[in-house]
Amino acid sequence: MLAEDVRALCLMLPGTVEGAHMGNPDFRVGGRIYATLWVEEERTVLRLTPAHQAMLAEAEPDLFAPVPGAWGRRGWTNLDLPEADEETLRGALLAAWRATAPRDLVAAYEPA
Repeated sequence: MLAEDVRALCLMLPGTVEGAHMGNPDFRVGGRIYATLWVEEERTVLRLTPAHQAMLAEAEPDLFAPVPGAWGRRGWTNLDLPEADEETLRGALLAAWRATAPRDLVAAYEPA
């Protein structure tokens, strides 16, 4: 997957706006960042729950790794883009969006 894929998929999620964080494109919902794109490093950093992060890092250690330090212990997770397929990227971005978006927006998005 490419940076353009991350951008396109993020902007499809309700309430998402693109911004910048530390010189890198980021994607926010409800004013909070759920994904940051590191174009040169070909990775995205996702805000997951620590439990979801642990599950993904154990299931696919070649793709997912906690961000080093305190940020990683809070669920921030690196995803290696060149190795990811579209289904994996979509699922991870949706999980990060769900973990960050206001509950009423998530409820409106979820199928009944």
